[in-house]
Amino acid sequence: MHEAVIIDAVRTPGGRRNGKLKDWHPAALSALTLNALAERNNLDPALVDDVVMGCVMQVGQQSLNIGRSAVLAAGWPESVPATTVDRQCGSSQQAIHFAAQGVMAGSYDVVIAAGVESMTNVPMGSSVVGGQMGSPFPPAMEERYAETGLPPQGIGADMVADEYGITREELDAFGAESQRRAEQATVEGRFENEIIPVPVEIDGNVEMHVTDEGIRPGTTPETLSNLQPAFQENGRITAGNSSQICDGASAVLIMSAEKAEELGMKPRARFHSFALAGTDPVTMLKGPIPATKKIFDRSGLNIEDIDVFEINEAFASVVLAWQKETGADLEKVNANGGAIALGHPLGGSGTKLMTTMLNELERVEGRYALQAMCEGGGLANATIIERITS
Repeated sequence: MHEAVIIDAVRTPGGRRNGKLKDWHPAALSALTLNALAERNNLDPALVDDVVMGCVMQVGQQSLNIGRSAVLAAGWPESVPATTVDRQCGSSQQAIHFAAQGVMAGSYDVVIAAGVESMTNVPMGSSVVGGQMGSPFPPAMEERYAETGLPPQGIGADMVADEYGITREELDAFGAESQRRAEQATVEGRFENEIIPVPVEIDGNVEMHVTDEGIRPGTTPETLSNLQPAFQENGRITAGNSSQICDGASAVLIMSAEKAEELGMKPRARFHSFALAGTDPVTMLKGPIPATKKIFDRSGLNIEDIDVFEINEAFASVVLAWQKETGADLEKVNANGGAIALGHPLGGSGTKLMTTMLNELERVEGRYALQAMCEGGGLANATIIERITS
């Protein structure tokens, strides 16, 4: 079996809904990340065996295989293929799995895992097209969950908070800490190696967008406590302890170790282990818990072996429930803030988190890092990478 390694990883800064990235077509935004990888690594795009792109709302600007559109928009050779995958919020983490596993199987030498979501231009839920083409859930599925129904994720997040006894105060404290960490990381320049500048026009002038737009300096638990519940009366989940709607793209360059050596490229990390998990689609957000257990069972590692964690902050209750089950040190979890502060561009978040996790693993000179994400429908991906030091 071939060893799959990460050569490089990049992301755009996050853009708020109707913010600085609103005028970017998502395929064009993705093309920026593809070209950044090629330019930063002096890579001939013709060598790329495939581009595997995650995207959730595959309709409108994101329809008809946006991965292929991004390749062509980048000006890459028409010979470079691409595909688009959907595992809901974990779509581009699944793209990473498919890409790395393809290398390990010998099907790819050079492959890019990528992800994108323009939540301004293709809002969440767009692919349901208002029910005009029927429900995505067939009668047998609806009958199976008739007693509870299939609520939206925000309701599920409140249910998770109830199940684990997580208070509103704890949720708001976590949300404020995400903001604090993201602000600190930005001020200290921790994101500089991963963010690629995006040109945007503002008041007739073109400027380079280089900073995540969702960070709110000075956020405190007290300010968040004033927010009203977002999903249900007397609920605990608010806009301040939930992930932000976001526009963004990201990409990871993956190769076989042999091909990297042939091209004279130095790998930054190797893929160690992968796992998937399913859980109930009602609360739907607890998948990172069994996914973490499965990946430790498969890898032979344990929670103490991991130096850096990225657990997607879809909602604060997701990460806090996961921590209660795993006992992970929260100081090592989302050290540079998470989606509550930095945004969650759905299909782009898996490769975005991997990009940040890789850079953080290098910053702290750690060995192992673990990424896990909850996903719509009650799913989760987990990935462990190992930093290469020689």
